[in-house]
Amino acid sequence: METDPILERARERRARMETHKASSFAEADAWDLSYWQKRTPEQRLEAYMALREDVEKVVAARTALRDRP
Repeated sequence: METDPILERARERRARMETHKASSFAEADAWDLSYWQKRTPEQRLEAYMALREDVEKVVAARTALRDRP
């Protein structure tokens, strides 16, 4: 049986995901800062590039829908 690449990617991302439930914006901000300070420059760049690629995909999809006849 062949695995769906999208489902597999989602499983891999969930396995790597770190989460935190904050009780305030200040607490969330502090946790976020601590999280990213623990990452290497390479990890931060990789995360930025992944986010940028996702945004580009969303923009392309919206553009395709808008330009559809």
